[in-house]
Amino acid sequence: MKQLWYALSLMTSSLLFSSNASADTVSSGALLQQMNQASQSLNYELAFISINKQGIESLRYRHARLDNRPLAQLLQMDGPRREVVQRGSEISYFEPGLEPFTLTGDYIVDSLPSIVYTDFKRLTPYYDFISVGRTRIADRLCEVIRVVARDGTRYSYMVWMDSETKLPLRVDLLDRDGETLEQFRVISFNVSKEANGIMQSLAKANLPPLLSVPGAEKINFTWAPTWLPQGFSEVSSSRRPLPTVDVPIESRLYSDGLFSFSVNISRAASNSTDQILRTGRRTVSSEIRDKTEITIVGELPPQTAKRIADSIKFRNGQ
Repeated sequence: MKQLWYALSLMTSSLLFSSNASADTVSSGALLQQMNQASQSLNYELAFISINKQGIESLRYRHARLDNRPLAQLLQMDGPRREVVQRGSEISYFEPGLEPFTLTGDYIVDSLPSIVYTDFKRLTPYYDFISVGRTRIADRLCEVIRVVARDGTRYSYMVWMDSETKLPLRVDLLDRDGETLEQFRVISFNVSKEANGIMQSLAKANLPPLLSVPGAEKINFTWAPTWLPQGFSEVSSSRRPLPTVDVPIESRLYSDGLFSFSVNISRAASNSTDQILRTGRRTVSSEIRDKTEITIVGELPPQTAKRIADSIKFRNGQ
């Protein structure tokens, strides 16, 4: 009888733990979704530093909404003046020595970490959102949340979110060993309607012409990966010649809504070899198989990139 009660107690404890863990994920996910909404709806200015293996950058980011469309400006504070401007769905780039140009997009990809703009509802089946507690950043009380893939095949994030405004004040990208690969850290920020007035001139500015990007065509390849990390799906595919070499390369782009990578297939050159290289968040993994070069490029740990490459199957038996 004692053994039976002990077993029932263990089962009940396990169920309670699972329930609490699930509730924590839901509440933390809701907070992260509020961060997404605040970053795209509030009028604010951030001064922050971006730290990675290449060094430290100091930047300023302004955001406002005017007539229900976003206006944003990213400015590099040190060295040559580099500026990125968003007006609605048009994003313009200004850099010394280059002709200014405009692309279409939802937000400036060079500013806040991509996790800030993520749809966390889409990530819920594949990621855990773990509340770590509270602390202070830039003299503000913050909620600290860890974002971890359940299958352990990706990097993870630590997010420090201002408790009042829900804006991100620090974001760390961590590898599987817990080492920091990149850090976004706010030094000072201001949330007020003044940002709207400062950005008024941007609404009337003449922006450089929009670059035309060829539309993607549907391509049927004779190969595909047979294994992908949970939640990843194909976003696009293409076939194009390699620069300076008249050899086509076939590519598939995959994303889970937070990280992305591409699988690239081409004919192997005489000097091609197997190799794995990681620089910060980006991994390049190349594998030579039967005179074919398989290359994975993207935001993945090297072990995951190699597993995807090993899983590639060809219909012609390669």
